Amino acid sequence: MIQDLAPSNNSQYGDGSIRVLKGLEPVKERPGMYTRTQDPTHIIQEVIDNAADEALGGYARKIEVTLHEDDSVSVEDDGRGIPCGIHPEEGEPTVQLVFTRLHAGGKFDKKSGQGAYAFSGGLHGVGVSVTNALSRRLEVTVKREGKIHFMAFGDGFVTDPLTVQGTCGMRNTGTRVRVWPEPRYFDEPLINLTELERGLRSKAVLLPGVSVRLKREGNGRLLEQTWHYPGGLEQYLSERMGEDPLLIPVFTSERFFEVEEGDSFAPGEGASWAFSWHETRSLQGESFVNLIPTSLGGTHEAGLRTGLFEALKSFIEHHGLLPRGVRLQLEDVSARLQFILSIKMLDPQFQGQTKDKLTSREALKLVSTLVRDPFEHWLNQHVEHGKALADLVIRQAMARMKSGQKIEKRKSSGVAVLPGKLTDCESERIDERELFLVEGDSAGGSAKMARNKL
Repeated sequence: MIQDLAPSNNSQYGDGSIRVLKGLEPVKERPGMYTRTQDPTHIIQEVIDNAADEALGGYARKIEVTLHEDDSVSVEDDGRGIPCGIHPEEGEPTVQLVFTRLHAGGKFDKKSGQGAYAFSGGLHGVGVSVTNALSRRLEVTVKREGKIHFMAFGDGFVTDPLTVQGTCGMRNTGTRVRVWPEPRYFDEPLINLTELERGLRSKAVLLPGVSVRLKREGNGRLLEQTWHYPGGLEQYLSERMGEDPLLIPVFTSERFFEVEEGDSFAPGEGASWAFSWHETRSLQGESFVNLIPTSLGGTHEAGLRTGLFEALKSFIEHHGLLPRGVRLQLEDVSARLQFILSIKMLDPQFQGQTKDKLTSREALKLVSTLVRDPFEHWLNQHVEHGKALADLVIRQAMARMKSGQKIEKRKSSGVAVLPGKLTDCESERIDERELFLVEGDSAGGSAKMARNKL
């Protein structure tokens, strides 16, 4: 049957049909465009990231997160405190703008040197304003310039205007934000404790000397857990890799550009890294950009793998270790690699507001340039370790080439080639293989992250 698709006479399309979303309305209408809506964890992480930015700039020494019995969460730091004066252009308290305006914050004016943060987790500028929009109540207490300021919001709107509630010492500064997430915006109403703990631990790893504490209220008790990693990346990576013997000792280094050192990168940009190889295990690395975890990787991870590949390939060729007919590829070097990578860069570009994947092209060159020379130098200083690693990589290459020959034979027999949208199984056992059908590429990325490679 052919339906009559003619417009109804009752439908009107005029000037008044166009709706303009103002303030935080876009976030409430389409929260999935601004944050992960599986649970409220990500909107809490936005507040934690602000505290971490203060620590990254050298202004804070502690970050404290409390899970309260009423399902609210508070985040406190001893940084400079959010400015509470009247904004010169908007005519409203600056702290109010931070929580009620999209794209308002101290992270935009970086290259001029006038911004509050030289390095921070992106330029989206919608972090804590999204937290406010998706919370039924949010309270902020600021200690700054000898005064204790307080302000509260409900459903994204001001309910308690900014007031001064008391005084404090001039050196007693910081910000405390307490959030009551609105359950209707999320699939699950409660914080993912495992994800929260992992994020807090990573902040402690990347900020040596900063104490990160998690408090949990419940049943009349207060449970506390504190993370502090004076050994930084090397200490954390050694813990992750466990008791299994490593092929080479953990290689840890860092490099940041200084003033007038070059035209390619700005002063302060650079990277810290720690990596090693297992003989048999394949583990997933961890990477960060300005303290933001990038669980889906990105161009900085590609830069690390490229730098390691070029350094090791040069070592192998210099010592004549490569058998005839064997060609090394990037995957041969990274197959058993375990790493922690943290970079600092101006104006990082991410895939989406959740910042799971770095897309800045400059990051590939930044990391590969910094990693290659020191690692190649280390290999030539520790030839026995270098040869052991070369042997592993060459065996990986030979196994790959042998497997490729089998695949070519299958192709010639009429078996279809795996489509580009699919990721091949790592196991050859039929009973361990599964096919996951997902809605789109973003969901596919989450499914790949959840694969158990151990």
